[in-house]
Amino acid sequence: MRLKISHKTVYSYDQPVHYALQQLRLTPRTSEGQRVIEWKSTVTGGTKQLSFEDQYRNPVDLVLIEDGERIEIVSEGEVEVEDRHGVVGPGRTLAPLWLFRQATPATKPGPQIRRLAKPFEKQADEDQLGAMHALCGAMAEAVAYAKGTTDAATTAEEAVAAGQGVCQDHAHAMISAARLLGRPARYVSGYLMMEGVDMQEASHAWCEVWLDGLGWVGFDVSNAQCPDDRYVRVALGRDYGDAAPVHGLRQGAASEELCVSVQVQQ
Repeated sequence: MRLKISHKTVYSYDQPVHYALQQLRLTPRTSEGQRVIEWKSTVTGGTKQLSFEDQYRNPVDLVLIEDGERIEIVSEGEVEVEDRHGVVGPGRTLAPLWLFRQATPATKPGPQIRRLAKPFEKQADEDQLGAMHALCGAMAEAVAYAKGTTDAATTAEEAVAAGQGVCQDHAHAMISAARLLGRPARYVSGYLMMEGVDMQEASHAWCEVWLDGLGWVGFDVSNAQCPDDRYVRVALGRDYGDAAPVHGLRQGAASEELCVSVQVQQ
């Protein structure tokens, strides 16, 4: 499937920001089952300093903002995606598998995640794929999708304990449980074409789990399914912090307002 994507991010401040540096992970990668036909990112209110690939081979743009009150970032293009039923394969990151077994502050398991993962311990040894599908379904039932109930700092354990969250929380919780079961797992940020939805308020997130014989396999807890040709992979990492679309720092006491709009069309 060929998808056309437009992702607009606007930061507004109540007073000039004297210095800010932002890392943009907004460019999809050409990888297994996915080919970037064309893509461009334009920045108004800031200047691109350089572009590079990080340790996960995520394309990154570094943007400088000086004495500005508004910055607008527009990333858009076309990507062709093949339906591989969630199977990405070995992948091409520079990070070793053991790195994706280790818990991070966002994915550290607590009693609630341990409780959810425990019923799948035996199955995870005998049938890795079946166990991860079952875990994905159990996680979707345990954590209802609810906007505005969590934020970027919410941990996987907090979301499971609350019983609600968004795609970021679902990905973190699934990663945490999969690692408990001995599987390397990683966070993926990207886009999803949603039927009947013209404008989305954010990009999407899911996770990938390493399974023997298959490599990386995607699981989208928010929709209780594996990614298909409606999904576009953009960035990956141990958790949201490694793959956030926009991440950086700024100096000063200005208050910030963020507005995001995403369009994904066939």
